[in-house]
Amino acid sequence: MNVNITGRHINLNDHTRQHIQAAMDSFTKYQLDITTVNIVVSEIKNGINVEFDMHIAHANPVVINQGDKDLDTAIDLAIERATKALRRLHDRVISHGHDSLKDLELLEAE
Repeated sequence: MNVNITGRHINLNDHTRQHIQAAMDSFTKYQLDITTVNIVVSEIKNGINVEFDMHIAHANPVVINQGDKDLDTAIDLAIERATKALRRLHDRVISHGHDSLKDLELLEAE
């Protein structure tokens, strides 16, 4: 899994980068083939905006946008929303009784 963490108009310290990286490492428990995660933390007029763009093999990308006035709160809320989205995708794959996302994709095409 490639993880790119970018700060726009804001400097991200090592603690914040490690916090985001630890959350990305926890996403492996869903056993989805996550290929790339792009995280953009930007400063906007009303606070901070965090965008997660997760590319998953054989599935549509998961994009999470979260804004808040506090940096840590915005990151934590975005991580919670990403966790919820990945859990739902994992449950959908498991509930259909298929071995992989590719098998699910082939059945949906039929």
